[in-house]
Parts: sequence; structure tokens; C-alpha cells
Amino acid sequence: MEEVVRRWWNGSWGRLARRDVWLVRQTRWKVIARAGDTETGRVLRWEYETEQEAALMIDRLLRADTGGQWREQEAGAVPRGGSDDTSRAPAGPRRRNTER
Repeated sequence: MEEVVRRWWNGSWGRLARRDVWLVRQTRWKVIARAGDTETGRVLRWEYETEQEAALMIDRLLRADTGGQWREQEAGAVPRGGSDDTSRAPAGPRRRNTER
């Protein structure tokens, strides 16, 4: 079973400018990053043995030169225009249920 532990997005609504990053815990730690919207976006995934290794990748992703301003999403927040299950995935430091 996967748990979405934390989630960020860059605050941009456009199909090409939007970026999302998830910290997911399974047996191992997984980082998922999406560039673009839910229908045409490209998804990249990395797996790590420790949360610290995953956090280093997240820090690297959040420092990348992209449009918008990164912000961690509130628990239960759904960005306007989100149409998939991952856009409704819980966020925040508390451990939550799975994303799709």
C-alpha cells in the first residue's frame, strides 16, 4: 500500500507550466514528479531506501528553474482545474492514504 506523505505544486495552472511533486512511502520511499497537466504531462519516478535520500531529490526538484512559486499543499486541498485522483491526493506532514 502506498501513502502520500507530502505534496508540492508550483502554483501554475497552465498545461505546460504546471509542476507537481509527491513524496510517497511504500516499502521504499518514492518521489514522483509531473511536468504538465494530468492528461498530457510527463511523469518521472525515483525510489530510495531512506526518507533522507528522497528528501534530497525533492530539494533538487524544488530548486530547479521552473515558472511559478513552489508551495506545499494543504491537507485536502484540490487545485482548481485538477481532474485526476493525484490532484486530490492528501498533503501535509501527516501520513495519508494512496494516490492512484
